[in-house]
Amino acid sequence: MLYSAADLVFDTVKECILTGELQGGELISEGDIAKRLEVSRTPVREGFLRLEAAGWMRLYPKKGALILPIADGEAEAVVEVRYLVETHAVRRIVQSDSATERVVSELLDSVARLQALRHSNDTADFAAEDAAFHGIIVQAGTNPILADFYSTLRDKQRRMSALSLARNPRAVGADILNDHEELVDAVRRKDVEGFAEAIWLHMRSVHGLPPLPQPDRVRT
Repeated sequence: MLYSAADLVFDTVKECILTGELQGGELISEGDIAKRLEVSRTPVREGFLRLEAAGWMRLYPKKGALILPIADGEAEAVVEVRYLVETHAVRRIVQSDSATERVVSELLDSVARLQALRHSNDTADFAAEDAAFHGIIVQAGTNPILADFYSTLRDKQRRMSALSLARNPRAVGADILNDHEELVDAVRRKDVEGFAEAIWLHMRSVHGLPPLPQPDRVRT
């Protein structure tokens, strides 16, 4: 399938939303995007319609497109679902010595990439690598249905992380790195309950959510 101008508009504007370059509540116009991407307004209109259907913006005729902010309660819902899926994946991973060793190695590689990105001050790529770290865990959980479902949360996760990093890049970046190292250590020790507690505290802290009890208690 050929990559169209409408595809370019959709991908470019969506990426700007995920990285925080375009923030919730911001109004953009077809003309601005057409000029930026050097395309006509027709593919911009088509790309905007697709972005609206995907829930990223709302169109207002003759006014422009409003970037939709993260909805009330959305962060809470995303964190709770991620917690359940990731702890389930770790429970499966630690049943195998070889799987545990492989996942720990991949997670350490991700931590190293995060360290390099933190020093480069590239918050967009840092947020993407943060999402990749958690994706490693879920993919290794050997449940393809859960892995596919989790992938639908990745865009929301990236956007939430980018917004958190924008508030205080140094502090939030340091917290993410420290927390990821703690999560790797829990996997290495096959401590599922310790991982569950750490991931719950990590996600709530990074996304500025108030402390709440874990949705469940993980038993090995």
